[in-house]
Order: sequence, then C-alpha cells, then structure tokens
Amino acid sequence: MGKRDTHLVWDWNGTLLDDIDAVIGATNAAFEEIGMEPITLDRYRELYCVPVPLFYERLLGRLPTDEEWALMDGTFHRHYWARAEACGLAAGAAELLAARQEAGSTQSLLSLAPHEQLVPIVRRHGIEERFVRVDGRVGTSTAGKAAHMVRHLLELGPTVTSSPERVVVIGDAADDAVAAAHVGAKAVLYTGGSHSRASLQAVGVPVVDTLAEAVAVAEELVA
Repeated sequence: MGKRDTHLVWDWNGTLLDDIDAVIGATNAAFEEIGMEPITLDRYRELYCVPVPLFYERLLGRLPTDEEWALMDGTFHRHYWARAEACGLAAGAAELLAARQEAGSTQSLLSLAPHEQLVPIVRRHGIEERFVRVDGRVGTSTAGKAAHMVRHLLELGPTVTSSPERVVVIGDAADDAVAAAHVGAKAVLYTGGSHSRASLQAVGVPVVDTLAEAVAVAEELVA
C-alpha cells in the first residue's frame, strides 16, 4: 500500500446488503418460537448488540438458555436466508465498489455471515471481483468480529498488515468499530443497518447516512 492509499474493509449485512427488513422478519420468527412479542425496527436498532445472546438478554431480562438459543438461532438463520435472496444492495453500493476498483484502490469484505453462504450471495450480486478478499465467519463463535478482523488482515498480507492505520472499516454496527480498533484501524459507521444513529454516535467514530459519505469520510481519515 502506498503512503496515501486507503484500504477499505466493508461489512456485508446491513452495509453493502440492504437486508434490515429480512433481519427483522427472521428475528420475529425466532422470537415467536419462545413466545416473545414481535420487535419493531426502531426497538431493534435501539437494543441490538454483539454478541447476539446479549441482545436477547436485553429483551428477555436474562440470557437465553442453551435450548432457547439453539432454537432461536436455528430459526433465525432459516428464515433469514429464505428472505436474503430477495434483498438488494444498498443504494449506490455497486457503483462505489466499481469506481474504487477502477481507480486502483483496494477493498475487501469481512462478514460474520457464514463463509459458505456469504460467497455465493456476493457472487450472485456480481461484485465478488471488486474485492481483493472475501471472508465470512468460520465456526460458530458469537463473540463478534475482532478476532476475524485479525485473521482477515493477516490473509491480506504484509502490505495491509504493516499499515493498519491506513485501513478503514465501513460497517453498520458498533462491533465493526470495536474490530477496527482491535487491529489499529479506523472506522466509519453507516446508519442504514442494525443500529440507531444515537447508538452509533455513542461509539465515538464518524457516523454517516450514505455509503458515498462513508467512502469520502474514510478517505479523509487517512489523508
């Protein structure tokens, strides 16, 4: 990476993929399994956090039992992936990714979606070639993105790993900023996904309403 180059690490769900309606639908299907009331989008954005069992604790007033967690997690993923096929990319995402690639800038994709399901859906949207690397979650950890970010940067190689201050993570969740800080990178958070603007602003990194703003702010952070 050159002295002024910015490498972007994009999040997928709720950032590049406009899937918040699918997430709410799948979440409410999971809640129904254990007799919980449906949740609204505003309430979801107010309370959502990673790891996900803590989100459920905020709603239940206690951590779910192992049996409840297994049931809810399985139900959520079954309903989510049935809905995900109909989700489109966020406004302007395809054009932004293409423009950066054509300008010679590098970008990669890191998601907590299972790797074996992430890659095919990214490919179906016709944007896989825009990234130098696409990584989804491997294993069943619910601990967040920080450890995955370490591995992601290592796999990108020494050009990126040796200059984490020139890496900017763009995501829709506080956990994206936590993962960025964990590796010495910067973060920009986008309001189109899982968190309210207020909860994102509490993190202490730039918050934007469009992906075009996110890219512009990312470049400014590294300038």
